[in-house]
Amino acid sequence: MPVTKTKRKRKAKAESPATRLSLHDLRPPEGSHRARIRKGRGPGSGIGKTAGRGGKGQTARQGGKVRPGFEGGQMPLIRRIPKRGFTNPFKQPAQVVNVRHLVLLAEGVEVTPETLFGAGLVRRPDHPIKLLGTGDVSGRKFVVKGVAVSASAKTKIEEAGGTIA
Repeated sequence: MPVTKTKRKRKAKAESPATRLSLHDLRPPEGSHRARIRKGRGPGSGIGKTAGRGGKGQTARQGGKVRPGFEGGQMPLIRRIPKRGFTNPFKQPAQVVNVRHLVLLAEGVEVTPETLFGAGLVRRPDHPIKLLGTGDVSGRKFVVKGVAVSASAKTKIEEAGGTIA
């Protein structure tokens, strides 16, 4: 009698519910973490004895560093260079806007720090702003208020029929 294989019906695997992620399951990706080097743990460790600090002396000791710029007692560079002038710590450099960017503003709108901020041309409306003359005004009239203007920008705006208050 020939042996015939009977096909069995496979049991449908019960869908496992989504596993919950918890803190103790978190692991760094494979190979992303290296164990720290344990220095000074004997000759077998590969970095024993002086632990990568060289020979004896100040730098071999714990905390044995010199301050930045120290040149071993020689007059440091920072003290050898002559000092001149003054740097104002409160200086606020002007935010620059070229007149070619004024086309982004709507027709007939006053050019003020708030409108320039609204158009995305400056980051801070409360900081100084200066209009520079690079580009073309394209024949539009602008009324400029509360903004510093360069000489070239002033001539271009006034030639187009605009005013600067």
